[in-house]
Formats: sequence, C-alpha cells, structure tokens
Amino acid sequence: MRIGLMVGSDKERPRADRLSGLIDDGKAAEEQGFASFWIPQVPGYLDAMTAVALLGAATDRIEIGTAVVPIQTRHPLIMAQQALTTQIACGGRFTLGIGPSHHWIVSDQLGLPYDKPARLVRDYLEVLDAAFDGPGSLAVDNDTYRVHSPVDVTDAFTVPVLVAALGPAMLRTAGERTGGTILWMADERAIGDYVVPRITAAAKDAGREGVRVVAGVPVALCADDEVDDARAYASEVLGHADFSPNYVRLLEHGDAEDVGDTMAAGDEATVATRLRRYRDAGVTDLAVRVVALGQDAAQRQASRQRTQEFVASMASEFASGR
Repeated sequence: MRIGLMVGSDKERPRADRLSGLIDDGKAAEEQGFASFWIPQVPGYLDAMTAVALLGAATDRIEIGTAVVPIQTRHPLIMAQQALTTQIACGGRFTLGIGPSHHWIVSDQLGLPYDKPARLVRDYLEVLDAAFDGPGSLAVDNDTYRVHSPVDVTDAFTVPVLVAALGPAMLRTAGERTGGTILWMADERAIGDYVVPRITAAAKDAGREGVRVVAGVPVALCADDEVDDARAYASEVLGHADFSPNYVRLLEHGDAEDVGDTMAAGDEATVATRLRRYRDAGVTDLAVRVVALGQDAAQRQASRQRTQEFVASMASEFASGR
C-alpha cells in the first residue's frame, strides 16, 4: 500500500497565500517521501487541476492527482485538453480523479441537471478515452455527447483516470474502464466486503489488471481521551453524510456512520493498527487527510506536523508490504 496525502481547503491561510502555500505543502510531501498528493475540487475554492499543473512543475517525483473533479463542470473534450496539458507540466505524474459529484453541488449550487450519473460517467469516459488515445481526429456519438473534433495536445503522455465510484454500477464502470476508484467516507468493512470484490471482478472480466483502490482517510495523533472529540470534529468539518445520499448508501456497507468513524485517531500504535486494517481490506493507495487538532493556529500547526511526520515514517513499511 502506497501512502500519500490528501489536502482540503485551508481557510486559515490568507487568500493571497493559499496557492503558494498549497504548492509548498506538495513540495514538502515529496521531501518527506510520500508517494502521492491529492487535491480536491472544492466548491468556490482553488481550481484543482491548475494547482496540480503548478505543483507538477515544482516537483520531480511525487504522483499528483485530483480527488475529484465533478464531470458536469467540464465538457469531456475540454477536460481532456486540460488534463493532457496538466500531464505535460507534471512530466507524466498526473492522475485524473473524476466523479459525478452530488446533487447538492451539481443541482443546488450550480443549477445543472443531476440525472442518471452512472450513464453520464460511461458516456463521459468514452470521450475521454478517445481523446487520450490521440493525437488525431475525435469522433464519438453516444447518448450524451456528439463530439467531432481534432485533438492535438501531446503524443508523449496519456492520463490515467480514477473514478469516485460508490454504487455497484459505478464500481463496475471503474473496474472495466479506468485505473480504479478513489474513495471518501468508506471504512474497512465497506472497502473489503463491498468495494474491492466488485471493482476487482469487473476489472478481471474486462481483462484489466492492477486496479487501484485509493482511500481518503482522516488521521490525527492524539491522546486516548481526545479520540472521541477528534472524531466528532472530523465529522463536523469533513462530513457530508447527512445531505449526501451517495455517501449514506456507501456507509450502509460498513460500520461507520460518518467520516469521523473512518478516522485513524489516537496514539502511534492505534493509528498504525487502523491504517494496517485499511491495507488488509484491499486499499492499494492511502490518501491521508491530516486533521489538525488544537485550540489555536499554533497548536493546530504542531498537531498537523506531528501527525504528518508519523505517517511519513510508516511509508516504507507499507510500501514493502510488511
């Protein structure tokens, strides 16, 4: 299991420093030995793929990915053009994480239709796949898109794709058509008993090997008597279960009720044990979302640094399969 970092919106940073700070965070992750660095497309915040491109130009080794870009916000050909351009900036280290998002984002915030997301993803991937096979003339006609256009961005790179797949149809599509899935709000039982069997079976049926299961997991080092508060805090600042039916259905396959229940929290031994359980459930890539604890900015920064350094120290163990 490879260990990477997943970041979020950092509202404690001044707006003028958020992009440069994000780049600094990614460079630090590379220096600490993390395998990957995942940037979400947060509504109203920094554009994820632009940030990935800038970080790619500032780093040398680390995989950089989006987690995830809602497909309704970009035509698939435009997404492909941007992704290929980003891949050039990253020198082949970019992974495109996409998904159909949620009704409360697509419909309520953006005013766009949220209909048949599984079919939309399949049709979207058909265009992406054709564009990534370029350069050349693109001709795709399906239920959602009619695309007839040249594609001439690069012949040096393609772009691996991961899909945020929560339901059975989406997991089947991810296994058949992409490099795997990227998850949030899934505990070990949901992953081991529900996600992994479905996506690996779909990949096998399609003749694909090496399907990835990237799991976003919140992590915080803290005292034993702080664990419950840490979980409650994580659910408060990171949770969407109460208004995201997609997450509710995923949670039903495990033991967690909200994102705090998926969290690895406690002392070093407790955190390490929980992370090993994710590995044993079939997670190929852990995207650690460090949850900084404390009453003020200085305490939270110290908490973040301590947790991140500990997780980085475990990377070699997990990479070796021990």
